[in-house]
Order: sequence, then C-alpha cells, then structure tokens
Amino acid sequence: MAQIREATHAGSWYTDNGEQLNNQLQTWLDSVPAAVSEIEPEGAICTVPVRGARAIIGPHAGLSYSGATAAYAYKCIDVSKVRRVFLLGPSHHVYLEKCALSKCNEYETPLGNLIVDQETVQELRTKWGDEWQTMSLKADEDEHSLEMHLPFIYKVFEEHIDQLKLVPIMVGNLRFGKEQRYGEMLAPYLADEQNFFIISSDFCHWGSRFRYTLYQESEDSHAAHLGARARSGAPGKLPIWESIKRLDWKGMEAIATMSHEAFAQYLAETENTICGRHPIGVILAAINTLYSPDQLSKASSAASGDGSATNDSGPRLRFVKYDQSSKVFIPSDSSVSYASAYLYLPS
Repeated sequence: MAQIREATHAGSWYTDNGEQLNNQLQTWLDSVPAAVSEIEPEGAICTVPVRGARAIIGPHAGLSYSGATAAYAYKCIDVSKVRRVFLLGPSHHVYLEKCALSKCNEYETPLGNLIVDQETVQELRTKWGDEWQTMSLKADEDEHSLEMHLPFIYKVFEEHIDQLKLVPIMVGNLRFGKEQRYGEMLAPYLADEQNFFIISSDFCHWGSRFRYTLYQESEDSHAAHLGARARSGAPGKLPIWESIKRLDWKGMEAIATMSHEAFAQYLAETENTICGRHPIGVILAAINTLYSPDQLSKASSAASGDGSATNDSGPRLRFVKYDQSSKVFIPSDSSVSYASAYLYLPS
C-alpha cells in the first residue's frame, strides 16, 4: 500500500485551497522579469529560464513571506529535460548526523501529489548502505524545509508532472567531511541533465530570539553582537538591516565562488544563521567533485547576457534575488533573510 506524506503545513504556512494556491504561485512567477539582474557580478543579466541550469537555492519560509523571492529561483528552471528532482532541506526538528531518505511513495500538495522516486532512493541505499538514514513519517511530515518547495515544484513542472519523480533528502548537522562525502555520492546525479537539484535554505535569522545579533558598520570596523534589551537604533550610522544585508551578501559571494572550503570559512568567521548551510555545503561539495579548483577559478565571472551560456563556458552559480522578512532598525527587532540562486553547468 502506498504511503503518502500529507501536506501538513497547508492551511497554516500556505493556503490549502488548490485554486487559490495556483493563482498565488502564478502571480509570483509572472512577476519575475524576463531579464533578471544578477546580484554578483553587479550589472550582469540573465534571461529566464536559464538553459543549462542544474540546481537552484531557494527559501522555505511561509509563502506569504518568501514566495515572491522563491519565484525568482523557480523561474530560472528550464523544465524541458528534467525528469527527476532532488530536494535537499535541513532538519529543523530531528537531530541527524547523516542524511535521511523518505520511505513515502508520494508527497501531497493542494495542487496534486508528487511521486517519490523509490528506485533512486533504493539505489542510494544499495550503493552506500548505512551512510543513509530513513525519515520516520512523523519527522518527514513535521519538516517544513522540504514541504515549502513542493507547491512550486508541482506548479513549475505541471506540463509534464506525470513524468516527474522526486527524491527528498533531509540533511542533518553534517561536519565538513560529511558534506564532502554526500557531495561525492550525489555528484554523478548532478552531472546528469535529466536531474535537477533544489536546495532549501533561508539566510540570516537575526534577533535575540534567534540568539544572533551581529552588527558591523563597515568593512574595517569591529563586528559585535548587540545587547538584546537595547531599544535605541543602530550603534553606528549604518542601519542594522543594511548590516544584515552586507553579512548575507558576503555569504552569497562565498557560495558563488562554488568553493566548499570558502563557504565553510565564511561560516566559521561569521557564524551566520543560514539554516540550509549543510544542504548548500553538500551541493558545493558535489560541484567540487565534478570540477577542479582550477576549473572553477577559471569559470567565467560574467553572465553571457542571454542566460544561455555557451557549452564551452565554465560552471557558474549566481544569486538573482534577495529580500528580508522585515527591516531591522533597533536591536529588539528581528528578521529572516531570503535569497534565490541558480547553478549552471556546461553540457
């Protein structure tokens, strides 16, 4: 008997009305311009969808907060060749030191169900056995980092949804070496253009309720955590929300180098509360398995201008949208940051 993961966050984190949800998703997707400005390098433009895109990074907060930002990532997807989606999200409720696979056959959404590729799940288990854990149904249904992407996946791939299969992966609290290991396992799948990877991550969770209040006025000034009870504005001229943005953009810059080590170094220095840091680490490790540091360093630093990138150009990872749930002006405020990116790999 097929086991179905219910859409447990529908009706709270997003609407459980299929028609209303479809209209919301369509509105967000239609709002993305055909020519998207990339955040780094400044001034570069890509045309969506991005031919040759092999992965995206997108947020997983409630859709009313993050849906408009996530749409930028999903608009980058060229669905024509994709037959399998690997969805990697962090574990918020269960402590894991490994990655876990789903035992469900289907994932429910208000738009329709997505079929889990149990053949690929079993292939991963057969090849690497105890390296993979299994999510309990409760852990699977409690986790929002995977579920929040399901409506977008269904919507974007709806024209050939019957041919699409899903490989959900819950990523645990992995050490650097473990991220490398899972990157090595998943690299052959990333290299196949029929597979697409979706990396679920919000960025900075700032505020005393997140136990993270780092503030830095300038590149040369000292970075320090602000007192949780302070009611006045920023201690310097730079607004707190701008400091958060600068912090996140440094992280996005590190990720865009496609260097697993550079991103790990950034996290060690800032301790930025990027909740999907381990799924991001895994995809960077997979890229580093497929390409040498020399190949990555020589990769073109500018977009082709039409989002199509020639086959002889190198891989690139570019962020196309950034936003915050609210602007922080005083230390007692809080916010969560959202960012969307795509990964292009040459054929």
